[in-house]
Amino acid sequence: MRQTWSPKAASRAAAVAIVVLCGLATSFVQAADVKLEEADGTVKVTVNGKPFAEYITSHAHQPMIWPIHGPTGLEMTDKAPADHKHHDSLWFTHGVVNGLDFWLEPGDRSNKGNTIKHREYVTVESGDPGKLVTKNDWMEGTTKIAEDERTMEFGSDKNGWWIDTTIIFTASEGDVTFGDTKEGAFGVRVPATMVVDAKKGGKIRNSRGQEDAVAWGMGAEWVDYSGPVGDSTAGITIFDMKDSYRHPTRWHVRTYGLFAANPFGQRDFPRDPEHPQGETVVKKGETLKLHYRVLFYDGERSSSDIAAIAKAYGATEK
Repeated sequence: MRQTWSPKAASRAAAVAIVVLCGLATSFVQAADVKLEEADGTVKVTVNGKPFAEYITSHAHQPMIWPIHGPTGLEMTDKAPADHKHHDSLWFTHGVVNGLDFWLEPGDRSNKGNTIKHREYVTVESGDPGKLVTKNDWMEGTTKIAEDERTMEFGSDKNGWWIDTTIIFTASEGDVTFGDTKEGAFGVRVPATMVVDAKKGGKIRNSRGQEDAVAWGMGAEWVDYSGPVGDSTAGITIFDMKDSYRHPTRWHVRTYGLFAANPFGQRDFPRDPEHPQGETVVKKGETLKLHYRVLFYDGERSSSDIAAIAKAYGATEK
C-alpha cells in the first residue's frame, strides 16, 4: 500500500519517537551498576560505586554476608551481638541436621565441631543484577554429610537495594534430616537501634497483619522489620518466594533483633494446621530448594506498599 507524507503524521511520529527515547533514557538512568570483586577470599559488592555488601567465606563456622549497607550508606545488620554471638549479619544454617547442631558456633554448648565450609566460587559476575554462586560443604568435624549451592543476586530498584538468595541443598552423602526446631534457618540480625525491645520505634509486621511478638513463629509470605538507623528510618523486608520449600514459611523473628525464615521449625511455634509438625528428610541424591529475597530500604513503607512490592517480586499473588 502506498503511503503519503503529511505534517500531522510526521508530528505524531516525532512525538512517539520522543516518548520512546525518553523511556530509553529513563531506563538507562535507572539501571544499577552493580560490581562484584573478589579479593583475599571475599567478594565485595558495590552499587553505583557505593559499598553494598561483602561475602565472607568463613567466619567462626560458616559463610556470611557482612557488612551490609543500605541505600543511605548506613549499616543495616549487626554481627555477633553480645546476647547471641552466633547471629552473623546474614547467614544460612540450622540447629538440628542429622542430630547435629550447626546453629551455634563450635564449642558453644551442643555444637561439637560442626561447620559449613566454603568450597569454591562458581560465578562472580558484575551486572544488573550482580551474581555470585558458591558451593559449600556441611561438615561433621572432618566428615562431609551434605552440600549446598547458593546463588546470590545483588540488585537495586526503586524499592531499595536487595539480595536474592536461592539455596539448593543436596543430600550428597546420604539421607539428611532437618530437625523440627525453632533454631534456624535463613537469618538476618537487625541493627541494635531497630530492634523492638530497644523502644526507639522498631516494628515487626507480616503479610498476615500480625505485629511484633505476635508475628513470632507464624506463617507469612513476608515479614518486615523497620526502625531507626542513624538519623533516619529504614527497614528490612524478607520475602519468602513462591518456589521456596514450605511456602509460606514460618518466621523465627524476635523483638530482640533476630529475623529468620524457618521452614523446618514447627514444634516450637504456635500450632497451625497450615504448618504440621515433623522433620524434613532429604533422601540421598535428592535436593531441597529455598528462595528468599531481602530488601533493604530507606524511609517508611506501609503494609500495602510492601504487599505491592511482594507481588511485583513474585513472592505472592495477592
